[in-house]
Amino acid sequence: MAVWAHVREDIAAAKLRDPAARSNLEIALMYPGLHALWAHRVNHWLWQRGARFVARAGSQLTRWLTGIEIHPGATIGRRFFIDHGMGVVIGETAEIGNDVMLYHGVTLGGRQRNGGKRHPTLRDGVAVGAGAKVLGPITIGAGCVVGANAVVTKDAPEGSILVGVPARARIRRDSDDTRSLLMAPEYHI
Repeated sequence: MAVWAHVREDIAAAKLRDPAARSNLEIALMYPGLHALWAHRVNHWLWQRGARFVARAGSQLTRWLTGIEIHPGATIGRRFFIDHGMGVVIGETAEIGNDVMLYHGVTLGGRQRNGGKRHPTLRDGVAVGAGAKVLGPITIGAGCVVGANAVVTKDAPEGSILVGVPARARIRRDSDDTRSLLMAPEYHI
Protein backbone atom coordinates (compact mmCIF):
# COMPACT_ATOMS: atom_id res chain seq x y z
CA MET A 1 0.00 0.00 0.00
CA ALA A 2 1.33 3.44 -0.91
CA VAL A 3 2.27 5.90 1.82
CA TRP A 4 -0.52 8.38 1.00
CA ALA A 5 -3.10 5.59 0.92
CA HIS A 6 -1.99 4.60 4.45
CA VAL A 7 -2.23 8.21 5.61
CA ARG A 8 -5.75 8.59 4.20
CA GLU A 9 -6.79 5.28 5.75
CA ASP A 10 -5.37 6.33 9.15
CA ILE A 11 -7.21 9.64 9.03
CA ALA A 12 -10.46 7.87 8.10
CA ALA A 13 -9.99 5.43 11.00
CA ALA A 14 -9.50 8.33 13.42
CA LYS A 15 -12.58 10.10 12.08
CA LEU A 16 -14.63 6.91 12.45
CA ARG A 17 -13.54 6.31 16.06
CA ASP A 18 -13.42 9.84 17.47
CA PRO A 19 -16.72 11.73 17.63
CA ALA A 20 -14.79 14.97 18.31
CA ALA A 21 -12.98 14.79 14.96
CA ARG A 22 -14.05 17.69 12.75
CA SER A 23 -11.92 17.59 9.62
CA ASN A 24 -9.18 15.61 7.94
CA LEU A 25 -6.81 18.55 8.28
CA GLU A 26 -7.42 18.81 12.03
CA ILE A 27 -6.84 15.08 12.44
CA ALA A 28 -3.64 15.13 10.38
CA LEU A 29 -2.18 18.08 12.26
CA MET A 30 -3.48 17.71 15.81
CA TYR A 31 -3.67 13.98 16.66
CA PRO A 32 -0.53 12.78 18.47
CA GLY A 33 -1.65 9.15 18.15
CA LEU A 34 -1.43 9.45 14.38
CA HIS A 35 1.92 11.24 14.55
CA ALA A 36 3.29 8.44 16.76
CA LEU A 37 1.94 5.79 14.37
CA TRP A 38 3.42 7.49 11.31
CA ALA A 39 6.79 7.86 13.03
CA HIS A 40 6.58 4.21 14.12
CA ARG A 41 6.17 3.10 10.52
CA VAL A 42 9.42 4.85 9.60
CA ASN A 43 11.21 3.57 12.71
CA HIS A 44 9.92 0.01 12.18
CA TRP A 45 11.17 0.11 8.58
CA LEU A 46 14.62 1.17 9.85
CA TRP A 47 14.53 -1.50 12.61
CA GLN A 48 13.78 -4.27 10.10
CA ARG A 49 16.74 -3.17 7.97
CA GLY A 50 19.24 -3.27 10.83
CA ALA A 51 19.44 0.47 11.59
CA ARG A 52 18.45 -0.24 15.17
CA PHE A 53 20.17 2.68 16.87
CA VAL A 54 18.63 5.17 14.46
CA ALA A 55 15.22 3.49 14.87
CA ARG A 56 15.44 3.66 18.68
CA ALA A 57 16.57 7.29 18.53
CA GLY A 58 13.58 8.06 16.30
CA SER A 59 11.18 6.33 18.68
CA GLN A 60 12.59 8.27 21.63
CA LEU A 61 12.23 11.56 19.76
CA THR A 62 8.63 10.63 18.95
CA ARG A 63 8.04 9.79 22.62
CA TRP A 64 9.36 13.20 23.62
CA LEU A 65 7.14 14.96 21.07
CA THR A 66 3.90 12.96 21.55
CA GLY A 67 4.05 11.28 24.97
CA ILE A 68 3.54 7.93 23.22
CA GLU A 69 6.28 5.30 23.30
CA ILE A 70 6.18 2.65 20.58
CA HIS A 71 9.22 0.41 20.33
CA PRO A 72 10.37 0.19 16.69
CA GLY A 73 10.30 -3.61 16.90
CA ALA A 74 6.53 -3.71 17.57
CA THR A 75 4.31 -4.92 14.73
CA ILE A 76 1.19 -2.81 14.10
CA GLY A 77 -1.65 -3.55 11.67
CA ARG A 78 -3.84 -1.25 9.61
CA ARG A 79 -6.33 1.34 10.86
CA PHE A 80 -4.74 1.43 14.33
CA PHE A 81 -5.87 4.41 16.42
CA ILE A 82 -4.64 5.82 19.72
CA ASP A 83 -7.15 8.27 21.21
CA HIS A 84 -5.52 11.09 23.23
CA GLY A 85 -2.43 8.93 23.59
CA MET A 86 -0.44 10.42 26.46
CA GLY A 87 1.32 7.71 28.42
CA VAL A 88 0.79 4.85 25.95
CA VAL A 89 3.64 2.32 25.95
CA ILE A 90 3.96 -0.48 23.37
CA GLY A 91 6.80 -2.95 23.87
CA GLU A 92 9.23 -4.44 21.37
CA THR A 93 7.56 -7.79 20.72
CA ALA A 94 3.96 -6.52 20.84
CA GLU A 95 1.80 -7.47 17.87
CA ILE A 96 -1.29 -5.41 17.09
CA GLY A 97 -3.87 -6.49 14.53
CA ASN A 98 -6.08 -4.40 12.27
CA ASP A 99 -8.75 -1.98 13.54
CA VAL A 100 -7.37 -1.85 17.09
CA MET A 101 -7.99 1.17 19.33
CA LEU A 102 -6.13 2.22 22.48
CA TYR A 103 -6.96 5.03 24.88
CA HIS A 104 -4.45 7.06 26.90
CA GLY A 105 -2.30 5.43 29.55
CA VAL A 106 -2.41 1.93 28.04
CA THR A 107 0.63 -0.31 28.48
CA LEU A 108 1.34 -3.32 26.28
CA GLY A 109 4.25 -4.47 28.39
CA GLY A 110 6.43 -7.42 29.29
CA ARG A 111 6.61 -9.44 32.48
CA GLN A 112 9.89 -11.27 31.98
CA ARG A 113 13.47 -10.39 31.13
CA ASN A 114 14.44 -13.34 28.94
CA GLY A 115 14.53 -13.01 25.16
CA GLY A 116 11.85 -13.98 22.72
CA LYS A 117 8.20 -12.99 22.79
CA ARG A 118 7.66 -10.86 25.92
CA HIS A 119 4.75 -8.58 25.01
CA PRO A 120 1.07 -9.16 24.18
CA THR A 121 -0.65 -9.86 20.89
CA LEU A 122 -3.90 -7.99 20.24
CA ARG A 123 -5.96 -9.55 17.47
CA ASP A 124 -8.18 -7.59 15.06
CA GLY A 125 -10.83 -5.25 16.42
CA VAL A 126 -9.61 -5.07 20.04
CA ALA A 127 -10.36 -1.92 22.08
CA VAL A 128 -8.36 -1.15 25.23
CA GLY A 129 -9.71 1.38 27.77
CA ALA A 130 -7.75 4.17 29.47
CA GLY A 131 -5.06 3.09 31.90
CA ALA A 132 -5.33 -0.63 31.15
CA LYS A 133 -2.22 -2.79 31.40
CA VAL A 134 -1.91 -5.84 29.14
CA LEU A 135 1.21 -7.68 30.26
CA GLY A 136 3.26 -10.61 29.06
CA PRO A 137 3.29 -12.85 25.99
CA ILE A 138 -0.48 -13.32 25.99
CA THR A 139 -3.07 -13.16 23.22
CA ILE A 140 -6.21 -11.03 23.37
CA GLY A 141 -8.70 -12.51 20.91
CA ALA A 142 -10.41 -10.64 18.10
CA GLY A 143 -13.17 -8.25 19.09
CA CYS A 144 -12.28 -8.13 22.80
CA VAL A 145 -12.83 -5.03 24.92
CA VAL A 146 -10.48 -4.34 27.84
CA GLY A 147 -12.05 -2.05 30.44
CA ALA A 148 -10.35 1.03 31.85
CA ASN A 149 -7.60 0.29 34.39
CA ALA A 150 -7.89 -3.48 33.94
CA VAL A 151 -4.71 -5.52 34.42
CA VAL A 152 -4.68 -8.41 31.95
CA THR A 153 -2.09 -11.17 32.42
CA LYS A 154 -3.86 -14.17 30.81
CA ASP A 155 -5.06 -15.01 27.32
CA ALA A 156 -8.59 -13.92 26.47
CA PRO A 157 -10.90 -15.72 24.04
CA GLU A 158 -12.34 -13.93 21.03
CA GLY A 159 -15.22 -11.59 21.83
CA SER A 160 -14.49 -11.23 25.57
CA ILE A 161 -14.90 -8.27 27.88
CA LEU A 162 -12.02 -8.01 30.35
CA VAL A 163 -12.40 -6.03 33.57
CA GLY A 164 -10.78 -5.88 37.00
CA VAL A 165 -7.44 -6.39 38.70
CA PRO A 166 -6.55 -9.04 37.77
CA ALA A 167 -8.87 -8.91 34.76
CA ARG A 168 -11.55 -11.53 34.37
CA ALA A 169 -13.16 -12.30 31.04
CA ARG A 170 -16.83 -12.58 30.21
CA ILE A 171 -18.23 -13.26 26.78
CA ARG A 172 -19.65 -10.28 24.91
CA ARG A 173 -23.33 -10.27 24.08
CA ASP A 174 -24.40 -9.40 20.53
CA SER A 175 -25.97 -6.20 21.89
CA ASP A 176 -22.68 -4.99 23.46
CA ASP A 177 -21.35 -2.02 21.46
CA THR A 178 -17.60 -1.35 21.90
CA ARG A 179 -17.93 2.40 22.52
CA SER A 180 -20.77 1.87 25.01
CA LEU A 181 -18.75 -0.76 26.87
CA LEU A 182 -15.74 1.52 27.22
CA MET A 183 -17.96 4.31 28.62
CA ALA A 184 -20.10 2.20 30.97
CA PRO A 185 -19.27 2.82 34.65
CA GLU A 186 -19.58 -0.86 35.56
CA TYR A 187 -16.54 -1.60 33.38
CA HIS A 188 -14.29 0.92 35.10
CA ILE A 189 -12.35 0.28 38.26
